[in-house]
Amino acid sequence: MRSGAKVGIVGGVFALVLGGVGYGAYNILDGLGDSGVGGRTSTAADSSEVRSGPVTGEEIADTSKKFLAAWAEGEAAAAAALTNNKADAETALTGYSDTAHVTKAVITPGKAAGSTVPYTVKATVSYEGATKSWSYASKLTVVRGLTTGRPLVDWEPSVIHPDLAKGESLETGESSSATIEAVDRSGQVLTKEKYPSLGGILDELRKKYGEKVGGTTGIETWINSANADGADKTLLTLVKGKSGKLQTTIDAKIQAAAERGVKKFAESSVAAVEPSTGAIRALANNRADGFDAARKGKVAPGSTMKIITSAMIIQNGLGSANAPVNCPATVPWLGVVFHNLKDFSMPSATLKTAFARSCNTAFIKPVLPLGGKRDTALGNEAGQYFGIGRNWQSGIVTFDGSVPESRDAETAASFIGQGKIEMNPLNMASVTATAVNGRFRQPFIVPQSLDNRTFATATPLPPGVSGQLKDMLRYTATAPEGTGTQAMAGVGGDKGAKTGSAEIDGHATSDSWFTGFSNDLAAAALVQSGGHGGDAAGPVVAEVLRAGP
Repeated sequence: MRSGAKVGIVGGVFALVLGGVGYGAYNILDGLGDSGVGGRTSTAADSSEVRSGPVTGEEIADTSKKFLAAWAEGEAAAAAALTNNKADAETALTGYSDTAHVTKAVITPGKAAGSTVPYTVKATVSYEGATKSWSYASKLTVVRGLTTGRPLVDWEPSVIHPDLAKGESLETGESSSATIEAVDRSGQVLTKEKYPSLGGILDELRKKYGEKVGGTTGIETWINSANADGADKTLLTLVKGKSGKLQTTIDAKIQAAAERGVKKFAESSVAAVEPSTGAIRALANNRADGFDAARKGKVAPGSTMKIITSAMIIQNGLGSANAPVNCPATVPWLGVVFHNLKDFSMPSATLKTAFARSCNTAFIKPVLPLGGKRDTALGNEAGQYFGIGRNWQSGIVTFDGSVPESRDAETAASFIGQGKIEMNPLNMASVTATAVNGRFRQPFIVPQSLDNRTFATATPLPPGVSGQLKDMLRYTATAPEGTGTQAMAGVGGDKGAKTGSAEIDGHATSDSWFTGFSNDLAAAALVQSGGHGGDAAGPVVAEVLRAGP
C-alpha cells in the first residue's frame, strides 16, 4: 500500500485515502463471500502448484476482490499484475487517474454469475476546477492463466468502462470538438436520448461541423476513437460549451418510426431517403454489436438487387416489364444450377410478374448474352445509372455499395444479389429512389452548402426505364401474388416494393431484405438472419413509409 494510505472498515466497506484524496472505496463483502480486508485464502496464486481446469468460486472471489481493491487504491501496477495482459491493463488503469482525471472512485461488486463479477462505479472527475460525479456499471471475468495456471482477470478495456474498446482510451479535458445542437428538417432538436440510433451520427457531425456552425468547446470526459475517421464518444460533460445549430435532413417523425421499426426485430437496420432530392430522412439500427449497418454495412442484398438487374435487362433490349420471360424451376450457368425458392416455376410469366414473385431464373436466363466467364455489365449499370460506389459525400461516413467484376457462376449469382455484391440499407433505399425518380440523387444528411463538398453524380436512366421499374415495384406491392403485398398493405399513397433473401455462408437462416417507396419517400431494411424479406424487413420498411408524406 502507498505511504500515507489509511485503511478502515465501516459497515463492511473498505475505504482508502491516498495523499489526502479519497481515491477509492469499495465493498469487498457484498456478493463475493470472502473473508475480509487483509485476509488470505488458499488459491493457486498462493501455491507453487500449476493448476488447470475451470476457475473455482473461491478463486473468482479472491482474484476479483484483490483486483478491484488495487484499482480502488490507485495501484495500477498491482491491479494490472492480476490480469492476463499486464502491459495494456496498466496503461489503461494509470490513465484512469492521469488522463481521465478520476479523483475518487467507489467500486461496489455485485453477485458473481459464474466467473463474471459485475460492479458499479461511482466516481468523481475533476479538471481545472470543474468537478462532476460519474456513475456507470461494468464487469470483469476471471480466467485461468494459460502458462501459470493462476486465476487472472481476463483483460478487456471494457473492464474500465463498458463502452471502451481495444485501442481506445479515456480522456478528460477541453472537448476535442465544438458543441452542436442538431435539428431536423423542421427545426426539432435531435438528441441521442430520444433517437438512440443517431448517437454515433451526432458525434460524427459534431466533430466535423461543430466549429463551422459557431459552436464552442466545453470540458468533457470522452472515449478517444480507435478509428482515425471515427468520432470521439462523450461520456460526461463537466462544463457545457456553446452549441452551434446544425440543420440536418432528418425528419423527426420518420426517424421515430424507424426507431420503432427496428425494435421489432433483432439485428435490424433501416434507412430512408427522399427520391426527389436524395435527402436522408432516417437511419436506425437495433444490433447487439452497436454497429451502424444502415449506412456502413457490407452484405449481399439478395433479390432487391433485381431492381438494377431489371434496368440492365430493359436497357440492353433483353426484355421489358410486360414482355414474356421464362421462369423455370432451375437454370444452369457454367456448371452450376441455380434454383427458385422451393423450385417453383411460372409457366406463363412476364418480367413484371417474375419480379413480383421473385423468380431467380427469370433474372439469370435472359442475361446469358451479357455474361460469360467475366462480367462487368452489372457493375457498370450500378455505377453509371444508380451511383453505386461513386464516393458519396453525405456529410457522414457511408459505405456506398460495391458491385465488382464477377467470374463464371459468380456472375449469375450477382444478378440475384449474391456473390461478391455488398450493400447496406442506405444503398438500397437510394437504388429504389433512383428507380422511382428516374435519376440518382446522392444521399446527404447536411446541406452541400455547409462545406461546398462535391456530390456524386450518375447518368439519368434512359426514357421509359424508370416508368417500367416503378410499374414493377408497384405491382410487387399490390398484386395478389406480389411478395411485398402483405407487408405493404397498411401503406398508403403511390407505393411499390421489392423483397429479398440473401443466403450467407455459415448462417442457417437467410438475411431478410425489403425495399419500398410511398410517394416521395423510399426506404430499405435489413434483418440479418431474418428469413424471407416480407416477413421481417418488410414490416420495418412499412413502419417507416407510413410516417412519410
